[in-house]
Amino acid sequence: MRMSVELPLWRALTGYRILTLVYVLGLFVVASPHYAHPLGAAAYMVALTAWTAVTWRRTTSAERCTRRFLVADLSVAVGGILLTSVIDTQARIMAGAATLPSIWTAGAVLGFAIKGGWRWAAVASTIVAVVNLVERQELARDTVHNVVLVWVASVAIGYVVEVARASERTLARALQIEAATRERVRLARDIHDSVLQVLAMVQRRGTALGGEAAELGRMAGEQEVALRTLVAGGLVPRQRVVPVAAAGGAPAAGPADSDPLLPAGPCDLMALLAPHAGAGVTLSGPCSPVALPVAAAAELVAAVGAALDNVRVHVGADARAWILVEDEPDAVLVTVRDEGPGIPEGRLAAAEREGRLGVALSIRGRLRELGGGAEWISVPGQGTEVELRVPKGTAPEGGRRGRARA
Repeated sequence: MRMSVELPLWRALTGYRILTLVYVLGLFVVASPHYAHPLGAAAYMVALTAWTAVTWRRTTSAERCTRRFLVADLSVAVGGILLTSVIDTQARIMAGAATLPSIWTAGAVLGFAIKGGWRWAAVASTIVAVVNLVERQELARDTVHNVVLVWVASVAIGYVVEVARASERTLARALQIEAATRERVRLARDIHDSVLQVLAMVQRRGTALGGEAAELGRMAGEQEVALRTLVAGGLVPRQRVVPVAAAGGAPAAGPADSDPLLPAGPCDLMALLAPHAGAGVTLSGPCSPVALPVAAAAELVAAVGAALDNVRVHVGADARAWILVEDEPDAVLVTVRDEGPGIPEGRLAAAEREGRLGVALSIRGRLRELGGGAEWISVPGQGTEVELRVPKGTAPEGGRRGRARA
């Protein structure tokens, strides 16, 4: 199907043709003694029944319902209307008796409406109107009423079909843009966690060493700026993400949307955070395991790692940091605190505008996809606290947004 929204319409048209055929056959049985040529009417009814039976699958989809079929279908209906003036008596025609195809004709017109929109419907219904007037040979009120009803109904349905098609195309385009944007954000976050941080480190170390290392650092800095610009404004193809190692050395999980085969069982968040603890980082939390789905735990651990990287970059390699894990009834809260100078007001927003995506993607972006959030609490001269919250249940896409406070 070209559009899924059309499928119910084609099914309805198929049912309409079958039901109206039964109705037309019932009219024929009742009116057959009054026809001038009953055998001719019977022959048309046999032909109409055979045509409907042979072509019923033609109206089940847009691909099967071709223009040639629509023209042939309308010809069967128009031929039956014109044949009525020969088979039926003039008295019955002038009294307003139904034509041989009766309301079955509307199915042929509706086929034009669904296939080609309101313009095709207007042309087909106009042809039927002219033929009905020729058969009746006068502008009788009941004939005009039926003609206008078919014309308005078919044009309206054709217009609705065109609107539905346009809406479906718009929705498909919006979904493509959303998927592309999410992919760019995902890859930008992974690049920040790896390549950009390495380039920034090479630039700092090279500048500190001087000589040829300084030139290497300058080149690394240029590449870092170029890569940040590309990540912030361009689309790049999807690549597989290397999962985070879980306790015991087994692969645990990558980003929540990176691997369709990612295990969905719970894991202990404390075990995943343990490698971050060391001489400069203190890890505190409950004595009992803190259970989270593997994908959510891996993203939360990656966000904690990004927060610690920010501590090392902006406070110093020897800076002290503390990680506190709180197991709440409906969520897990992880706080990363440092002893640095704090974050100036507006600095986070300015960094995001400059293309520095550590906060926007590696931390806030990860938690937003899990339905959680991130909050920065910073007082000048008193360090910074980053509160990372992840709900324990499956979060809807595009959940709560994190917020930053200076």
